[in-house]
Amino acid sequence: MGVTARLDSFQRRHTWLGFPLAVVYKFVDDQGGYLAVLVTYYGFVSLFPGLLLLVSVLGYTLHSHPALQQALLGSALRDFPIVGPQLQQNVSSIHGSGPGVVLGLLGAVYGGLGVSVAIQTALNRVWAVPRYARPDAVLSRLRGLVLFLLIAAVVLITTALAAVGPVAAGYGLGAGVPLAATAVATIVNVGAFLVGFRVLTARDVPLADLMPGAVSAGVAVQVLQTVGALVVNDELSGASRIYGVFGLVLGLLAWLYLQAVILVFCAEINVVRARRLWPRNLLAPFVDDVALTPADRASYHSYAGTERFKTFEQVRTTFDGQPPANE
Repeated sequence: MGVTARLDSFQRRHTWLGFPLAVVYKFVDDQGGYLAVLVTYYGFVSLFPGLLLLVSVLGYTLHSHPALQQALLGSALRDFPIVGPQLQQNVSSIHGSGPGVVLGLLGAVYGGLGVSVAIQTALNRVWAVPRYARPDAVLSRLRGLVLFLLIAAVVLITTALAAVGPVAAGYGLGAGVPLAATAVATIVNVGAFLVGFRVLTARDVPLADLMPGAVSAGVAVQVLQTVGALVVNDELSGASRIYGVFGLVLGLLAWLYLQAVILVFCAEINVVRARRLWPRNLLAPFVDDVALTPADRASYHSYAGTERFKTFEQVRTTFDGQPPANE
């Protein structure tokens, strides 16, 4: 038995290795990187109108408290390492105005709905929902309104929680308060991912099957926002200052892309676990002359069924003379 065969046999026998390998394989099969790029684009489009709306609303509601305006805006931008201070410096120069509210609201709604449609496309692809079963353009955007309101609520909550740390330090409170705020923010993130996974998937998936991915995504995003912010700020803040706007845009795109990858990857965790799509053959994605596992066959069969455009369209898949599988 060769080295590759021994490695394949080992990962099949051990779930702690075979399961994540199957998640990675399915992520690649579903072109998860491209799905994340689509989410990143609309996220980038919606970000600046959303910031314009936030600044305008703060300008109206807290016009007599400029220090509080800056504190809340700074808290909202802490989720963006490197680019956060630059965004705050540039966006803070915008003052609240009627046209700003209107333009910000329209831009945020357009970009937010675009994000929701992109996420729905990703989740439906991950769960192998046939084309005919996916919501139409109107229904998908109505579903997107739920996500838009959810994101707005999460931003408000996490912004308030991010401001707890500086406020607690100002009053001489212990370090336990910021830690508690971080824990609450993580729980909020988990709840947001759980609701998003459930609402935006055009398939009736039990909440229990969505919980592992929601917990993984909520924790991963929080770690990215805390540990990642410290590491990246220390290592790349000078480069950001050197490259100016170019560095700002690239840094922001990279940050949004990482979060989009987390979203898609954690959705894959749910699918692989719920449908038991592991263990996979170690060489299946690379060569054809391999014996496919049942998980390989189920995965490839689902990919074919995903492309069904009509309810009366039938898809038949065969593997080396095996009986056809019907969708």
